[in-house]
Amino acid sequence: MHYRRVGRSGLKVSEICLGTMTFGRGADEAESGRMVAAAMDAGVNFFDTADGYNNGLAETMLGSILANRRREAVIATKFFNPMGHGPNDSGMSRLHIKHAVEDSLQRLKTDYLDLYYIHHVDTQTPLEEMLRALDDLVRQGKVLYTACSNYEAWRLMEALWTSDSKGWTRFDCYQPQYSLVVRDIEQEIVPVCELKGLGVVVWSPMGGGFLAGKYKPGQRQVQGARSSEGWALPDRFFIGSCDEVLETVLDVARELNRSPAQVALRWVLDRPFITSAIVGARNADQLRETLATAGWTLPDDMRARLDAVSALPHRYPRSFEENMHERRNAAVKMPGGG
Repeated sequence: MHYRRVGRSGLKVSEICLGTMTFGRGADEAESGRMVAAAMDAGVNFFDTADGYNNGLAETMLGSILANRRREAVIATKFFNPMGHGPNDSGMSRLHIKHAVEDSLQRLKTDYLDLYYIHHVDTQTPLEEMLRALDDLVRQGKVLYTACSNYEAWRLMEALWTSDSKGWTRFDCYQPQYSLVVRDIEQEIVPVCELKGLGVVVWSPMGGGFLAGKYKPGQRQVQGARSSEGWALPDRFFIGSCDEVLETVLDVARELNRSPAQVALRWVLDRPFITSAIVGARNADQLRETLATAGWTLPDDMRARLDAVSALPHRYPRSFEENMHERRNAAVKMPGGG
């Protein structure tokens, strides 16, 4: 297992992060405990959850499982989703953040959170209100690092500028969707993260299971998979050539004698801007297969095939401006150059 720094911070996390969305939904506490044990045996030190996962049950289960191993774990959780029916039971207001962090700490049986994300975009609360509230939590020692998920590039830049200009704790990490069939973040988000020194911890690196080997090209629903239950297959975000991508993943997997899930996940982990990828499972055996993705890299020719079949066309303005350096260079006339 490789460990990578979270952005420009000193925090190091495993390249594979265990997600807990299935804790309490598909995996009971005993099976969830076996998954955590399998992950830690493989070198995973990074665990991702959220207060909204199964209405807090995932946090509660993870807290119980990690109770005696807290210092070995880097725990990330999130706030935003409704946790009640009151007008202040969701969002990123100072009041909701106060309630959310205390509730998460209690459920997780800990007195601090390693990484705390805003889960979604709240257009009803000023960024300054949230950022100052998060800065207070860091100063109080309840949160060590702050982060955001699903933010547009401009909103992320505005948040970073606000924090930097006011001397507040700034985001150290960004959590987006990313896989061979959803590469949109490469256009705007990744350049921001690289410029500003944010870690990138991605969710759904196997396209919600689409690239894991259960599906055949053309299929969007498989009995026994999450798609048949109506959740966690984000196919509305997939590129138009997703079936061709899946076919290439299946071909590469056969050639390498690896599972499609391992190939799809390894491609994500080999991207130079990736800090960690969140994986989920219903049981420990399924997870162990996924954990075998650690410790190797894709051959260059196979990575190139996957790059090519999943590539997105450049959008305006990059598509209009990307060759302007050639135009500028061609205009230079040096003395004596003819």
